[in-house]
Amino acid sequence: MSDATPTSDSPGFDDMARDIAEVPAVEVIVTVAVNLMSAAAVKLGLTEDGDDHKDLDEARKLVHALAGLLDASATEISSFHAAPLRDGLKSLQLAFREASLVPDEPGQGPGEKYTGPVFG
Repeated sequence: MSDATPTSDSPGFDDMARDIAEVPAVEVIVTVAVNLMSAAAVKLGLTEDGDDHKDLDEARKLVHALAGLLDASATEISSFHAAPLRDGLKSLQLAFREASLVPDEPGQGPGEKYTGPVFG
């Protein structure tokens, strides 16, 4: 059986670790946030294919994770990075509320545990 866990003997492992070491933490946080936003938009049906990939249960998880990440990293990233991410989060939360057949109570929507109630 082969072990898929990378080790320092794996080709490219040292290069990959060195590349990661050179990336500032703010850049990693922002990249993860953008990936969560993109995935949530797809699951909310906000892409050209729309309903083909729409899955509100999955979207809820992604939006909630994004809100938690932004809440936890608020003091670590500058407002230059945080402000557009918060705006994107709010847009996703509003899109989720609009897409839901049975709306959540104010403060109970995805990520609202961290952001407070979101209103249009």
